[in-house]
Amino acid sequence: MTFPAASISLFDIGANLTNSRFDKDLPKVLERAYLAGVEHIVVTGTSIEVSQRALALAQQYPRLLSCTAGVHPHDASSWNKDSADAIRNLANHRQVVALGECGLDFNRNYSTPEEQLGCFEAQLQLAAELKKPLFLHQRDAHDAFIQLIERYRSQLGNIVVHCFTGSVQEVQACIDLDCHIGITGWIADNKRGEELRQLVRHIPLDKLMIETDAPYLRPQNIFPKPKSSRNEPAYLPYVLQKLSEVMATDITALSKTVFTNSIEFFQLAPSQ
Repeated sequence: MTFPAASISLFDIGANLTNSRFDKDLPKVLERAYLAGVEHIVVTGTSIEVSQRALALAQQYPRLLSCTAGVHPHDASSWNKDSADAIRNLANHRQVVALGECGLDFNRNYSTPEEQLGCFEAQLQLAAELKKPLFLHQRDAHDAFIQLIERYRSQLGNIVVHCFTGSVQEVQACIDLDCHIGITGWIADNKRGEELRQLVRHIPLDKLMIETDAPYLRPQNIFPKPKSSRNEPAYLPYVLQKLSEVMATDITALSKTVFTNSIEFFQLAPSQ
């Protein structure tokens, strides 16, 4: 399989490498990512337990991996009096480069909207206290999401709305709050990605970052098509390729921009 841009440096800002689909071959997954030009990956924490596992992975592969620590809106019902302290303890480790994945998801409501709002606000307060970047999730909850960010924005540092799939109006509201935008393989989805392909032109270059959200959202522009539906960080070049095509931008120049954005966002040294 030939990658479109294997000679350039890439940074995957979000991959769920603690997912059970990576249990059997994670070392090979990481090797393929490195050979594809992926120099750094942020492993996503979605609950206290998953965040602890993400940290363990980042400590095992310190040059290639960092991680986030947080509670996803799907798991908001698990938030309790001990959750904030658990995240504080995780955030003491240098490998934890952001809080999250947190936010709101009123599409599936695995946790009630009330639970989600309380869990999200608590993590915004933690990010303000700990001076950590935020890795955010939003689906079908734009107004409430923006209102909470607005309430705390002056106290917060870097924010990325990851896996963005909203409208032009929604992306503009995020940009107006000085948020970065994470683009996934959704942009290469023939059926669902058209709106995203239209709106990326509205995102300032200095606010763009890319991610796989592996094992989900495998890009559809991979040829020949892999036998497995599993996405992995080695496929990040295809996200970049489609983004470059849609924006009519030189792929090498774009790769340098999104790589630099990511390094600066997470406050990492280029060699880390």
